[in-house]
Amino acid sequence: MTIYKSTFPDVALTQDTITQRVFENIDPKMTVLIDGPTGRERTGAQFIHDVKSLAGGLTARGWGAGKTIALMAPNIPEFCVIFHASAWAAGTITTINPTYTAPEVKHQLEDAGAEVLITIAMFADIAKEAIKGTRINDIVIIDEAPAGMLPLHELMGPPMTAQIPVDVTTHVVVLPYSSGTTGLPKGVMLTHQNLVVNVDQVLAVTGLSGARETTIAFLPFFHIYGLQVLQNVYIAAGGCLVTMPRFDLELFLSLIETHKTPKLWIVPPVALALAKHPIVDKYDLSCLEQVNSAAAPLGSDVAEAISQRLGTHTTQAYGMTELSPASHASPFGKGKDGSSGAALPNTECRIVDTETLKDVAPGQDGELWVRGPQVMAGYLNNPRATKETIAENGWLRTGDIARIDSDSFVYITDRLKELIKYKGFQVAPAELEAALVSHPAILDAAVIGVPDEEAGELPAAFIVVAEDSNTLSLEEVQAHLAERLAPFKQVQRLSVVDAIPKSASGKILRRVLRDQSSA
Repeated sequence: MTIYKSTFPDVALTQDTITQRVFENIDPKMTVLIDGPTGRERTGAQFIHDVKSLAGGLTARGWGAGKTIALMAPNIPEFCVIFHASAWAAGTITTINPTYTAPEVKHQLEDAGAEVLITIAMFADIAKEAIKGTRINDIVIIDEAPAGMLPLHELMGPPMTAQIPVDVTTHVVVLPYSSGTTGLPKGVMLTHQNLVVNVDQVLAVTGLSGARETTIAFLPFFHIYGLQVLQNVYIAAGGCLVTMPRFDLELFLSLIETHKTPKLWIVPPVALALAKHPIVDKYDLSCLEQVNSAAAPLGSDVAEAISQRLGTHTTQAYGMTELSPASHASPFGKGKDGSSGAALPNTECRIVDTETLKDVAPGQDGELWVRGPQVMAGYLNNPRATKETIAENGWLRTGDIARIDSDSFVYITDRLKELIKYKGFQVAPAELEAALVSHPAILDAAVIGVPDEEAGELPAAFIVVAEDSNTLSLEEVQAHLAERLAPFKQVQRLSVVDAIPKSASGKILRRVLRDQSSA
């Protein structure tokens, strides 16, 4: 067995909860949260007070220790307060994508066992529809509450001065949903220790520790990348977050210039804009020292174009929800062309032959397996999927094909898993296929990702249509899917075929479809 160990010194495993760790380096007088569009600010002292006050209010309502709160909101400062209030009160947060349809929201609410749903007025109608038939009776609204819904400010109670004790190694503090390597979304159980150690692992490598820097937080907090690498890492480092409820390139560039942001955490579509969009030249971005991209592979040509245009280092990192999320990152100023970085402290890797499950020779391609204290506790209510993903002795099978060079830098070369990466979002083909075949005229369907310079990949559908039906247009199929799935899961390309290629066991032969698509 060939195990590649991190070249960085280990970080300590502490008994801190994630909120205790985040509070540790906060300067009470310093601004820690800024709402980008409005400029509203929260100091460290206000943030801590609000977290403790809301924790007290949640506990008084019976939504504290041992309870799960569903949070469906964009990136606003209150998101951070609600997350840490639940953690301080020994609860669990399940983060929901605000673009989900009511059926998708309902599935997550039921699977996670949520007791209450917290959202904003814009999503009130979806929230009302989603809670029908669930155990949830109350919807809490962060901003202006419609009639019959509870305003968040009414939950603020006497501050809960001390963290409710939990076992940090077992208590699930957050329950984001991920498709893992295949299939429908599953609840990923992440403990306090998972989050705390991953915060410290990232800080040890990225040059953020103690820097008290400001960054622009447009990556969604409902996704583990935004929740951890931006929200928790930056506040734990004593820094400041400027939140953006939705991405707007001009506002993003303006905020970088205004707040003199030295480091950015982005996804490849934003990297492409930084590299090529003419509007970038209107702004003074000389403050930038490093641009870090993750969530999907970044082309070397795009990375080089950013570096040349902005005079900054452009590097990549690697992770997944099941890794809290980071396992690899590029040390500050020391990235390698095309690499997703080196293993973080306390992290071990293997490169495994997908057929034999034996380690491949150094420099060869195989599936990346990762082991470390940031590996999830498992999938909620799904021991089978957990067993398929976490192998013997704690090795997490990432589903990504990679190689490791002589300096222990990892290069992601392909994806074993079938997930489509659309603008950094995960799109599960199985979920799309199920929605497609629910159309009365569609007999069979298969979905693949096709390369796209701007989005990374586009969901492309191949459908078999009933003989007595007219050929369906892309617009008709999109209208059918719009009632069932979030916009980012929408099919962007459509082909009508005579049959879906399958193996003898009935498995869709996606590689055949990819070859047809690229021909």
